[in-house]
Amino acid sequence: MGIKASGNTFIKINLITIILLFVLILAGGVVRSTGSGMGCPDWPKCFGRYIPPTSISELPANYKQAYVDKRLAKNQRFAKMLDVFGYSQLAMRIRNDKSILIPEDFNTARTWTEYINRLIGAISGVFLLLCAVYSFKYRRTQKLIIFLSIFNVFLVGFQGWLGSIVVSTNLVAWIVTVHMLLALAILAISISTYHMAKVQGRYKVTVKPLVAVLTLIVLAISILQITFGTEVREKVDAVATHLEGSYRDSWVAKAGDIFTQHRDVAVIVLILNVVLYALIRRSFNRHAIQQQLMSFTFLMIMLQIITGIFLSYFALPPFAQATHIVLASLMFGSQFYLLLNLFRSENVQGAGQ
Repeated sequence: MGIKASGNTFIKINLITIILLFVLILAGGVVRSTGSGMGCPDWPKCFGRYIPPTSISELPANYKQAYVDKRLAKNQRFAKMLDVFGYSQLAMRIRNDKSILIPEDFNTARTWTEYINRLIGAISGVFLLLCAVYSFKYRRTQKLIIFLSIFNVFLVGFQGWLGSIVVSTNLVAWIVTVHMLLALAILAISISTYHMAKVQGRYKVTVKPLVAVLTLIVLAISILQITFGTEVREKVDAVATHLEGSYRDSWVAKAGDIFTQHRDVAVIVLILNVVLYALIRRSFNRHAIQQQLMSFTFLMIMLQIITGIFLSYFALPPFAQATHIVLASLMFGSQFYLLLNLFRSENVQGAGQ
């Protein structure tokens, strides 16, 4: 009874963790779309406090220069690390970036936006740690759950550090992309451990190989699409910086070929999902989890198209940016869980969950 209860606890904690990760992706999207990354210039505290200030009067007179100096020192350390790994040109670019020397003005809304993002991240980290602790229930049956749960704790720690570098270095392009892909990796690992705990190791291919292969292809192209989307945002950031925040309605048009690629791949994603949906309907009954996941994926795709239109034609409203990001992660999560559910028996415990 104790072992079973422990397993149920792990599944519940894992599910809460997955939900928190989606919320964290949404919070990160809000931070980026509102330019709140430097709302808290230090870490892990915010302006040297566990609870951030609500007024500039609570800060010392020299707070701007003090945090510029800390940011500069942090970037110098990161540049040295890049030198070690052979990225000398990027290291030199970071060292010569004069915009880093421009102090950030205190903004209550941005400070609390970033603080809430960090708070959600900390809570997510605690739940990931709890997953690692309760995963030891499977030490005799599913050692892979233990390994993945522990690995995810270290991965989210690295992700937190990388996030601070993203902000500190003024969103160095490739780091932004890696940051997003790591978020998807953490999410995928949590979904995998949840699935393994539900199925308890009894796997069986439930569809024709064509369906499984197409699902894998669709998932891979969706990841490519998300990567292109991240690169579009990087280009838009560069355009916004060049135009000093003016002419917002022209930012997307000036993003270049990467925006066209992002849009074209979106059409491919839609077409492939239509084909996959038809195959899933032929392979499973309408109440099966596979059909439910496919329907949810379609909903996410349609909502993404709507938010994409808002982003393209309404000058990148912040709410649409954050929504677009979280919808992409929900689509990925649904497709990934669908793939896992193609390799299970409908007769095992937890089927249809």
